[in-house]
Amino acid sequence: MALTIGQKEQRAPAGDALARARQRAALVPDLLVEAQRIANTVASGWHGRRRRGAGDTFWQFRPYDQSEGVSRIDWRRSARDDAITVRDQEWEAAHTAWIWADNSASMLYRSGQAEVSKQSRALVIALSLAEVLARSGERVGWPGVTQAVSARNAAERIAAELVVSPADDTAFPPVQMIRPRSELIVVSDFLEPMADLRERMEAVAKAQVRGTLVHIIDPAENTFPFDGRTQFIDPELDTKLTFGRAEGLRDEFRTRFIERQEAIREYCRRLDWNYVLHQTDTSASTALVKVHTLLSGVLA
Repeated sequence: MALTIGQKEQRAPAGDALARARQRAALVPDLLVEAQRIANTVASGWHGRRRRGAGDTFWQFRPYDQSEGVSRIDWRRSARDDAITVRDQEWEAAHTAWIWADNSASMLYRSGQAEVSKQSRALVIALSLAEVLARSGERVGWPGVTQAVSARNAAERIAAELVVSPADDTAFPPVQMIRPRSELIVVSDFLEPMADLRERMEAVAKAQVRGTLVHIIDPAENTFPFDGRTQFIDPELDTKLTFGRAEGLRDEFRTRFIERQEAIREYCRRLDWNYVLHQTDTSASTALVKVHTLLSGVLA
């Protein structure tokens, strides 16, 4: 699908992977600060496990069951309530979440209706999610860049590796290092052919890895506000196409663009994956809250 030419963030030629890698490296430090700020707006505690087990975090008081050992009884609470009461801790076993943001040329696009490019927003969402999950005690990694680690500074570690890692033009993350029963969160505009996207999703699902797709779109891609003579460009191939009356394409473009969103959403539903649509003229925190909420149930 061709994208319209819009404002770019000091962008390098689409085919220059090295220049785009340097551009991303320049963005990452500031985007990490923004991601940490956004992460602070999301409740970060132990999210949604809600199961009894080994851990240091208090969960609940409940009535004593005679099948349990007396060592589980909270005698102080029992004396106060005049009933035998057990104090439960919350299960705190870490899960593994792999986070990946698309760095292909199409992600550099920014129209005049948005303040940031799709690439910048994708990185902010990915790093803020890494920050929140790391604070929650999960193992967090970036496929092809870092191993999954359980560390409070996981987002900083990922950002440091992204600064020195080469540009990756793949449309989907490498999954060889991802073990079964992990979570994979992919932040992308998903502009590759649907057949290719479905094939990649199926490969992940067959590896017993559950996915969450965060679909990043620019507002101009959704509304197609172009009138008169307009030149369009394929961001991957740099091919150009000019129309004398761009407004004549609006209805068909919007219909096909929405159909594509629904096709991706439906395929996620078939695989029991999560799907979140995010537009770059809205707050990044809204996407973070949605993804965090969905993952809270999965990682429980």
